[in-house]
Amino acid sequence: MTRIGQAVMLFHGGDREEARNRFGALWTEIGEAGDPLHRCTLAHYMADTQDDPGDELAWDLRALTAADGMEGLHGDGGAEEGDGETGTDADGDAGTDGGADGGGAGDADGGGARDGAPGAGGGRPARAGGGPAVRAFYPALHLNLAADYMKLQRPDAARLHLDRARDAADALGEDGYGHAVRAGIDRLERRLRKR
Repeated sequence: MTRIGQAVMLFHGGDREEARNRFGALWTEIGEAGDPLHRCTLAHYMADTQDDPGDELAWDLRALTAADGMEGLHGDGGAEEGDGETGTDADGDAGTDGGADGGGAGDADGGGARDGAPGAGGGRPARAGGGPAVRAFYPALHLNLAADYMKLQRPDAARLHLDRARDAADALGEDGYGHAVRAGIDRLERRLRKR
């Protein structure tokens, strides 16, 4: 987590390419069978460094799949097999087409870094072996997926994940993290209504 945090600091400092390179090396090191919290956190931030919205979506799907691995069976709308929207395989990979909008999706309007970064400190949920702390990841993970699908001009898929984010939002605390994620959900809701 320390090395992930160092790459996150590079990213927030404006060195997106070096952050992406470090995240890539860490992903190779952690591997598909690595600690789910590490995979979730790393994939979540790696998504932000992508230039292509399809690649961003693929990394956000990996983050969701890793979160599901922390939770065990996630019954409130994780990356279910055959849901027809996420298109994930067993590794969380996605085959999507994308345009060229590289903005971060954390605030669900294409600007800035992610509000809902799992395991990264700053009032975000800490790992507790599953349970409530892990469930607090899901609103942000689904919010980011909704924003990804908006960039890809897939409003139905965006709506699906926005609904899942809102349904999961009761797991959020009344703190800065929880307020930021709820505000992101509200912003994306307004954008979807305008379509």
